[in-house]
Amino acid sequence: MIGGFIYAYNCRTYGTHAVFRNKSGDGKMDARGEHVIHLELGRPDFDTPQVIKEAAYKSLEKGNVFYTSNYGSMELRTAVAEKLRVENNIHYDPSEILITVGVGEGTFNAFGAYLEEGDEVLIPDPVWLNYIHVPEYFGAKAVPYTLKQENDYQIDMEELESKITDRTKMVVIISPNNPTGGVLERETLEKLANIAIRHDLYVISDEIYEKLIFDGEKHISIASLPGMKERTITLNGFSKAYSMTGWRLGYMAAPKDIISASVRLHQHINTCASSFVQEAGITALKQAGPDVQKMLAEYQRRRDYVVEAINQIDGLSCNKPKGAFYLFINIKELGKSAMEMAEYFLEEAKVAMVPGTAFGAAGEGYLRLSYASSYENLAEACARIKAAVEKLRSK
Repeated sequence: MIGGFIYAYNCRTYGTHAVFRNKSGDGKMDARGEHVIHLELGRPDFDTPQVIKEAAYKSLEKGNVFYTSNYGSMELRTAVAEKLRVENNIHYDPSEILITVGVGEGTFNAFGAYLEEGDEVLIPDPVWLNYIHVPEYFGAKAVPYTLKQENDYQIDMEELESKITDRTKMVVIISPNNPTGGVLERETLEKLANIAIRHDLYVISDEIYEKLIFDGEKHISIASLPGMKERTITLNGFSKAYSMTGWRLGYMAAPKDIISASVRLHQHINTCASSFVQEAGITALKQAGPDVQKMLAEYQRRRDYVVEAINQIDGLSCNKPKGAFYLFINIKELGKSAMEMAEYFLEEAKVAMVPGTAFGAAGEGYLRLSYASSYENLAEACARIKAAVEKLRSK
């Protein structure tokens, strides 16, 4: 199980994108002609919309190659403020917005701006692993609260409130959620808002998947609720909805004192996001809506297929996710750990998925499958998974 140890270590420490470079020998399984279907990556498989790329080309042709303000260009911050007003019903001044090099940097800035040594942060479990590790850089402690399948991954408020101590400073929410695909309902957010106000806590709201919500549901930003704008740090970006993962562009919206503290970190790490990328971001916000809707429709088609296919396999089950592009597959009936089953499916079925334990202790007994892959790949992967499960259960 040395390979399994390396696999788990890299999931938790370096992120899911690095996992299979280690487990499969940096692509050696593929190089040997073993066709691995990669469903481990949290990365859209679509190209960036042409209108966005053309905006970047034009920006470069105009010579837009110099630094912007550390806060980001005024044009982009104004466009973000308008987006938040129209789509999220939150009124921000551009001075309350910081343009970041992706949501990952925004996470680092948000924690660094507010946390001190010994502080505690309540984080969902399972959760995107940045939220597990980044508080440690500032001497703080991440304290998990559990998201459960049987509750459709809503927050158990009684459990969450029981974790609050005099050291608790923040609560993290991610909606839609990675890895579960769960979307927090208005009632859940209202209850959380009451707790945050009563205990004087900040909320970090990661909304990177907000445009990837299915079945006509509407995203709700907790900062739009009464009394919450002044205690919420909203993180968002362009990677997922606009298929711009490699462009590295995000933003945080928060009270001015948090933005001022964040920019002191940001200016020493990144100076500013690339100027031509920021200009492309303006175009994304203003013109790429139809492209997002096309991608959303295809994600929903894929989701519907894989949910039905997985739930037809004896020994596997999953909820129907309301957002993002992940299934969190329950494998508990198979009697093996998440790590063992991730390795089994990789070796036996040549299908790469992430063990749920990469996202926290509550991920034991689950695998994360990303359906940000072609419909044909997903159909083949589900057939392989079914055959592998049947082989395992026949032993």
